[in-house]
Amino acid sequence: MTYYRNRHEPFAKHYRKKDNVCYCNNIPGLFKEFGQPYDSEEWRLFIDSNKLSLKAVLLHNGNKKPSIPIAHAVNTKETYEVMETLLKFMKYEKHDWKICADLKVVGMLCGLQSGYTKHCCFLCKWDSRGRKDHYCIKDWPERVEFTIGMDNIKYVPLAMKEKIILPPLHIKLGLIKNFVKALDKEGKAFNYLQNFFPIISQAKIKEGIFVGPQIKKLINNDQFKALLSPVEAVAWGSFEMVVSSFLGKHKSPNYEKIVSDLIKNYAEMGVNMSLKILFLHSHLSFFRQISETKVTSMAKGFTSK
Repeated sequence: MTYYRNRHEPFAKHYRKKDNVCYCNNIPGLFKEFGQPYDSEEWRLFIDSNKLSLKAVLLHNGNKKPSIPIAHAVNTKETYEVMETLLKFMKYEKHDWKICADLKVVGMLCGLQSGYTKHCCFLCKWDSRGRKDHYCIKDWPERVEFTIGMDNIKYVPLAMKEKIILPPLHIKLGLIKNFVKALDKEGKAFNYLQNFFPIISQAKIKEGIFVGPQIKKLINNDQFKALLSPVEAVAWGSFEMVVSSFLGKHKSPNYEKIVSDLIKNYAEMGVNMSLKILFLHSHLSFFRQISETKVTSMAKGFTSK
């Protein structure tokens, strides 16, 4: 019994607490306690938060080793200053991990101004307000320089854009969110959603806010598909194909056509382009490279979205 009470002590000495943040200040030492060699290239940093806390976890790139919590903060909001402090405490510059996070965190790491801004993409100068051009223009000017005061850059970037990894799960959540928001609110399919998910508030359903298990449940529901209009059904079919053939564990050889069909069918349905849809439309090559790290399975255990 005494062993279980004290078994954390060899690891606790590598952690410190400051400014409401508990963090590991000696990553190599922590790995030595585990009896494991440490190579920063084998790990990626996953950052996520909810209304009450913020956490940072190391995830193994091959998902063959367990995740390692290295920072946790309570009563802390996602802000640039908090991210800066967190990375400083963890000595990020020394380890130079790739970072896996949602787009809100990514924006802060890249120094972007928060809120509904005109240029909110960290890869290009996409005009988020020019809706008439969203599905017409695929190639937007690349964001080469991150100059404060230009193109909605407010802060000095904390990480290079090449170090960013986008979790496929968050892209999936964005796809279904805008699909549901584009449904006919007087239609049978939308009304069916309210009955199919009775524990979800009407406001959340209207905004298309779902989690992974709920999406899986809806994909397997033939009755929902039967209630969609012809245009909605085609778009939903494309969504299912992207989930199973690109955003899942396996990637189809013709994934580019599958994604292209999704974009075309979403446009015909009148789905508003979002930043997450933009990545499939304009930055598929970037997303393709990072999706091969298969971040979904490990990250979804920590995500609070």
